[in-house]
Amino acid sequence: MANIISDETIDYVGILAKLELSSEEKEQAKKDMGRMLDYIDKLNELDTEGVEPMSHIFPVSNVFREDKVVNGDGREFTLANVPERKDDCLVVPKTIVG
Repeated sequence: MANIISDETIDYVGILAKLELSSEEKEQAKKDMGRMLDYIDKLNELDTEGVEPMSHIFPVSNVFREDKVVNGDGREFTLANVPERKDDCLVVPKTIVG
């Protein structure tokens, strides 16, 4: 294992993650973090020249559908029986909470 994680690093990560780790958990976390960093180093050895980065694992061109009004908003039906209206709005009495 080339990447050695210090006790200070584990303590700092524990503070950031708001974790209280026992000494056994700290040792296990050090080993796990070291293995993760070793794996990242291994991945960095790969030749990725000319490989286009991707943002999704499936080919997606456009996941959004176009907006189409199907039934309308029913505004005229809603306002048909109101006691008082102004333009396309319902007029309600003023309410003062005191």
